[in-house]
Amino acid sequence: MENSRGGTPGSEPGGSALGGGGPALTSGLLPAEVRRVGAWCAVLLLVSGVVGVGVWIVVTFKTAVTPVLLAILGTALLHPLHRRLVAMRMPKSLAAGLTCLAVVAVVGGAGYIVVSALIETGDQIVSSLKQAGRDLSKHLGAAGTSLDDVASNAKNLLGKFGGTAASGVITGLSVVGELIATAVLALLLIFFFLKDSDRVAGALRSVAPRRTGDIVEAMARRAYEAVEGFMRGTTFIALIDATCITVGLLILRVPGAVGLGALVFVGAYIPYLGAFLSGAVAVLVALADRGVVIALWALGVVLAVQVLEGHVLQPMIQSRTVQMHPAVVMLAITAGASVAGILGMLLAVPLTAAAFGVAAEVRGRYAAEAP
Repeated sequence: MENSRGGTPGSEPGGSALGGGGPALTSGLLPAEVRRVGAWCAVLLLVSGVVGVGVWIVVTFKTAVTPVLLAILGTALLHPLHRRLVAMRMPKSLAAGLTCLAVVAVVGGAGYIVVSALIETGDQIVSSLKQAGRDLSKHLGAAGTSLDDVASNAKNLLGKFGGTAASGVITGLSVVGELIATAVLALLLIFFFLKDSDRVAGALRSVAPRRTGDIVEAMARRAYEAVEGFMRGTTFIALIDATCITVGLLILRVPGAVGLGALVFVGAYIPYLGAFLSGAVAVLVALADRGVVIALWALGVVLAVQVLEGHVLQPMIQSRTVQMHPAVVMLAITAGASVAGILGMLLAVPLTAAAFGVAAEVRGRYAAEAP
């Protein structure tokens, strides 16, 4: 029954125009595709803002964040050994302590070998680079002269780079003290992360909202698995690359072969860029001391190892981890270098792998829940 104002019972004047016509009018203004693009833009802006705030926090509190990130990488690398010790009915605290002692012994021994090899062959490598610069200057002009200048002033350049990287630090002693403190704190954090690894899931669930505990735990596990796979695979690949290139350079009787192999091992933790730089140094040293023919053979060895790494080792070793396109890796390295220098270059790729793992988990859940 209609009321005296000509409307239906309970309706307001103009209600159909405001209430019923509002959504239709709004949906008619913008097509569905445009609304979908706008929603994705809003999501991208939100994610970019969160990432920007996260980077700002990391840079601002880098003294505290750096040991945590290094400890996460170390834990990801050492967790399989800790699991094996625990499986042998060893207490978790004792297993974590033995694992930390093992990493101190291995890292200390490897560091001693690398530093000793670089010290023993460093002058020879620098002199070879100078000779290569002089040889190239005869054919390339200014480019070869620049290489000669870089090799001649290597120590000065390293000193200036160290001064720039350590801006804000009063003395060189404080830099050493800061590095030692960071290493010790990272080692202690590795011990606690290994010992209390079974409590991480509960801690994540306690800080996450009630209905998101499962997805938060799943994303954290996926990110950790990506970092763990990257660290183990990269270490194994770096060892194989350094061994193959060192053996090849020794066969070719290139001076400083052990030191060049050490450079290859360290540079392998910076994908693509590190291998390119260390391989270029090896070829230049071979060119200066052994001539063009041996340099070409050294280039063949480096390229063969890189082909073996790219087409055999990485697909076989890192097949179960997150695969990233080389362009994404290079962009991540560039961004890490712009934010935190060499340390940023080392941390950029594993953090990007963790982000890709989280994205893969979210995408998988979205695809499973979609109708």
